[in-house]
Amino acid sequence: MSTTVRVRTDHPGALISPNIYGHFAEHLGRCIYDGLWVGPDSPIPNIRGIRSDIVEALKDIRIPVLRWPGGCFADEYHWKDGIGPRESRPAMLNTHWGGVTESNHFGTHEFLDLCDQLGCEPYICGNVGSGTVREMQEWVEYLTFAGHSPMADLRRSNGREHPWAIKYWGVGNENWGCGGNMRPEYYADEYRRYQTYLRNLSDNRLFKIACGANGDDFRWTDVLMDIAGRYMHGLSLHYYTAPGEWRTKGSATDFGPESWFEVLRKTLRMEEIVSGHSAIMDRYDPEKRVALIVDEWGTWYAVEPGTNPGFLYQQNTLRDALAAGINLNIFHSHSDRVRMANIAQTVNVLQAMVLTDGERMLLTPTYHVFHMYQVHQGATNLPVEALSPDYAMGGESIQALHASASRDSVGKIHISLCNLDHERALDLQIDLCGAPATSVSGKILTAETLQAHNTFEEPARVQPAPLSGAQLKGQGIEMRLPAHCVVVLEIA
Repeated sequence: MSTTVRVRTDHPGALISPNIYGHFAEHLGRCIYDGLWVGPDSPIPNIRGIRSDIVEALKDIRIPVLRWPGGCFADEYHWKDGIGPRESRPAMLNTHWGGVTESNHFGTHEFLDLCDQLGCEPYICGNVGSGTVREMQEWVEYLTFAGHSPMADLRRSNGREHPWAIKYWGVGNENWGCGGNMRPEYYADEYRRYQTYLRNLSDNRLFKIACGANGDDFRWTDVLMDIAGRYMHGLSLHYYTAPGEWRTKGSATDFGPESWFEVLRKTLRMEEIVSGHSAIMDRYDPEKRVALIVDEWGTWYAVEPGTNPGFLYQQNTLRDALAAGINLNIFHSHSDRVRMANIAQTVNVLQAMVLTDGERMLLTPTYHVFHMYQVHQGATNLPVEALSPDYAMGGESIQALHASASRDSVGKIHISLCNLDHERALDLQIDLCGAPATSVSGKILTAETLQAHNTFEEPARVQPAPLSGAQLKGQGIEMRLPAHCVVVLEIA
């Protein structure tokens, strides 16, 4: 059976927000300390303590927005402990992640310095679970007020005369779980209370994001939209892909075709989850004023052997590259509602972009997918109709092909193609619906084995390569799509 892909260039959709390519950095394991933050006295090259090679790598994928300080950590973080002279900051116990004591040397000023170096928007997640309305209100005042007030003057005493521009503000994190084990009705009322005191000060305008559902908890979204929808600009959503049972997740690198299939099948559930929450939001908000913010997503496996179980350090294989491609394709197709997403997490945690070992650093297969897919940022989504053979395993089946497409501001069309089948190539016929095309080129990410990953000894084992074999034919393109690969085509 041949595989057909119809790119609806004649029915363009919504703009793909660059923020769909956002990231998440929590105080968890070695994401912040021994990751992004090495300190100003480190022999590792840094700017004001922030590791330079990581900054440059993230700039190369045009990171648009970075979420901080959590995650579960956000709802036990008290921001005043992370300002002022570092040597005077009180340490804190990170009870959620590994039971380690943190120095608080990386706080508000350091995070915003990181965002400045990256050229990205900050997304701050405030403490609802163990904090107070006053604490969150004062943080906003400290950050954004240009005049004289107790908090603005405190900011000046800590070396920052002018306020920052802070747009994205999360009111709590996973308040259905680690953020307080709240019922949706209770959290909705708490959200209404907290957001009341999050003022637009000086010229700053906040985009307020309410804590949304865990996976397919559609009732949470229904309650939140009913009680608090008119008070929010965005509603979050979390969904992770994990093989096996939640408490006994499989290995990141030691797996066979069955686990490969299971991870990709579970990743595809993001489509029904996003569609389900979007449908509920449409009932309350048909104008789509409220954005769906998928601010935690990615793969989650058992930690690497010998590492702290609370640090969530895992390797990143070709399987994760396919999972990333699927998720991004789904977000593109729902770009009218999904206007931010934040992969978990940026460095050394879960489905990371970057792994470090002392002064050594490597880029993961997931990083390379983000690099290849960045052509979609800010482009117009083009709906895709794909028909491919089934990919079956253990009595379950999914389509072998997953795809998305967009047209950029200069008219170039980009098509992202994921062949999920671990052993079978696909013969593709791509119909551009009459759009003119004079050239086609592309990049491919694949490897000899499903388990292939980059190590500090072999950091370039999995990396993109030029694509050959795609040809213009008639009103479209013909090509052979190898097994287990991610491809991005550019049509001019």
